[in-house]
Amino acid sequence: MSTENLTHILFSNWQHTLQPFGVDQVAAEKTFSCLVAAYSTPGRYYHTLKHIDQVLSTIQILQGYTNNLAAVQLAAWFHDVVYDTEAQDNEKRSANYAFELLSNLGIPETTITTITRLILNTKDHQATADDYDSQVLLDADLAILATNSVQYYEYTHAIRQEYGSVAEADYITGRQQVLERFLQRSRIYFTPLMSEFAEPSARGNIQGEIQSLSKKDTW
Repeated sequence: MSTENLTHILFSNWQHTLQPFGVDQVAAEKTFSCLVAAYSTPGRYYHTLKHIDQVLSTIQILQGYTNNLAAVQLAAWFHDVVYDTEAQDNEKRSANYAFELLSNLGIPETTITTITRLILNTKDHQATADDYDSQVLLDADLAILATNSVQYYEYTHAIRQEYGSVAEADYITGRQQVLERFLQRSRIYFTPLMSEFAEPSARGNIQGEIQSLSKKDTW
């Protein structure tokens, strides 16, 4: 899909999500332009508009589990808006960014509070048993782990590009640690649909990547 077509689809999605809030059209377009610019900055290879589109598409599939679909969708839009591979506070800065822009759009404070909480939960990808909105957002964010082998390779290659400044040995060590933490969890996905249909594929992909990284480490 071309960037132009993707942007057009996402703008329609953005307008639809904001419709219940009665947001001014000019302000909505301005904020959308800010989001497009943020996700199109140099150095982004995976955390791009394509990722946002994929997350929103998965949320659409999982929407039956949500309590506040609009909040989940808006959190998806903003969850990676600040992305610096050398920073430890991307989620906090993304949440602050969302708070500022959504406040300017006149989104209710209670909804913004939910959105910022959802964004902050993407840092550790953990959600309580009754936090269904976080569960849906996190499952959608990690849906890439359960894709087919070609898409998974493209994902891992894009992540490596984003960490291009990191030495190969250091990247391998860090990446393996991240992947091992996912395998150590009792489950990667929270929603029943993803747990049943995506969990096995995700674990298989992760194990395969760890093995591939281990081979590189011995070269």
